Amino acid sequence: MREQAELDSVDWHILEELQNDATLPNRTLAEIVGLAPSSCLQRVRRLRDLGVITGSHAVVDPATTGLPLEAVISVNVRPHTRVVVAGFRAFVMAQPETRSIFHVSGQADFLIHIAVAGSTHLQAFLMDKIASRTEVRNLTSSVVLERVETRALTPPANLRPTHRRRRVD
Repeated sequence: MREQAELDSVDWHILEELQNDATLPNRTLAEIVGLAPSSCLQRVRRLRDLGVITGSHAVVDPATTGLPLEAVISVNVRPHTRVVVAGFRAFVMAQPETRSIFHVSGQADFLIHIAVAGSTHLQAFLMDKIASRTEVRNLTSSVVLERVETRALTPPANLRPTHRRRRVD
């Protein structure tokens, strides 16, 4: 597990803005957060170096690409060992239908978010790719009726820093 990075109020402001639009030019980002462009760039680089920012991506609407049906699949695997979990996770992530996978505690071992062309494609994915695996003990699927976009990660008010980090040279 990585060590927690020390983030101040400006770092969080930068993170919020980049999560909402990772294509912001540095000059615009600097204006928004109230920094000189060079200081803003330095902070963004620091956030990358610390592993706080791990990448940037485009958000694609599955329906416009011919994959209008999304589903979440709950899966239990047995035996629930590191080897089985790693193998199943790698298999699922290699499937083009997979959008994300969560290894979770509770009733299910995995929650898999997929996008498919329709109910026939969903059935084939469930039966031919997931249920046919020897480690899968049971599965249930739920069709996504509405997808609400992920919000930017922000700390709760009681944990949000109100100070700026002191510069250490």
